[in-house]
This record gives sequence, structure tokens and C-alpha cells, in this order.
Amino acid sequence: MTEPNQPQPDPNKPEPTIPPLDTIADSERMPPRTPRTAPPRPAPIRLRDDVPTGALVAFGVIGSAAVLLALIKGVPKVMDWSHHQDWRWFTQWVATVADPVHTYLAAHTAGLPLTASSAFVIWQGVGLAALILAWLTGAVGARLTWIAHGACTAAMVWDAAPAAGRPVATALIVLAWTIGSLFALRGLSLRPVLNLHNHPAR
Repeated sequence: MTEPNQPQPDPNKPEPTIPPLDTIADSERMPPRTPRTAPPRPAPIRLRDDVPTGALVAFGVIGSAAVLLALIKGVPKVMDWSHHQDWRWFTQWVATVADPVHTYLAAHTAGLPLTASSAFVIWQGVGLAALILAWLTGAVGARLTWIAHGACTAAMVWDAAPAAGRPVATALIVLAWTIGSLFALRGLSLRPVLNLHNHPAR
């Protein structure tokens, strides 16, 4: 039994509906993320402003004196040491690589306007230029030229070297190429580079 003072519901008025949770956007249910700011970087040291002039002058004088002393005392000792060393192993190594290359070029330049001597000079110049440019600039073209030069040199040595010493001669050119690659291919990595970009929440 209903009380007389309690209001009666209106049968013509529609009942209120509650929206389901999936109609509420995520940005309204979660507080927006605030971007984190990186800590301030320390100011770089400026020689003119942060280091006293007297310290700079003293460092320059001491450094110049150390360089002059190293040149005066070190160069004669190095020259004396080099005169007492047997460098035949190095010249023999160079001849083991260069002679088969020259023989190969002489055998395969017959009938061409280019002589074997000119081809040999071009082979030396291209290898030296590729090594220096790849070392100093790290350019992709210079590195590819250095790799192609090493592969062609190994193929020529394998083809023109005597049959008995062919494996040793090829191994020596591969060793020489890998030693040069320490400079020409420095910093080259085979690991993939992943670039991750953090996008702020909307």
C-alpha cells in the first residue's frame, strides 16, 4: 500500500537509460599522460671563458716542448732501429701479391689499347685511393670500391700464381686486404639499426 504523500510515477515519461561502458572514450576514462622533460644538460666548457689564459699558455708551451723532444729523441732511434731490421719479409710479401697480378694483367691485356704496365698502375692507384677515401670519409662508394678491388686482386692472384704456391699467395692477399679493411671499413656494423619513435598519447 502506497503512502498518500509519495509522488506517483508518470507512466508517459520514459525511463532514463544508462550508456554502456564501451561508448566512453579511453581519453575520458584515463587521465592524459604528461610528457616527461629531460633533465637540463650541463653547459659545455669553453676554453676562452672557463679556462684561465695562463693555463692555456702553459699547456701550449709544455705540449710543444714535449712534441719537439719526442721528435729529437725518438726519430733517430726509430731510424736506427729500422736500419738494423730485416725487411725482406715485407718485400717478399709484396712481390708474392704484385707479381701474379702483373702476370695476369700482361696475359689478359693482349690486343687492348691499354698496356699491362698502365693497367698495373691503375690497379695500384684505385686500391690506394679507395683505401684512403674509405678511411677518411667512410663513403659507401669508396668502401664498395675497396671490397671489389680486394675480390678482383684475390681472383687474379689465384689465377696467375704458380700451382704449388697458389693457396699461400691467395691467403697472403686476403690477409693484406683484411689488414687494410681495419682502416677502410672502420665503424661498419652488420647489426640492423632500429629507430624507435615515441609518440605522445592523444
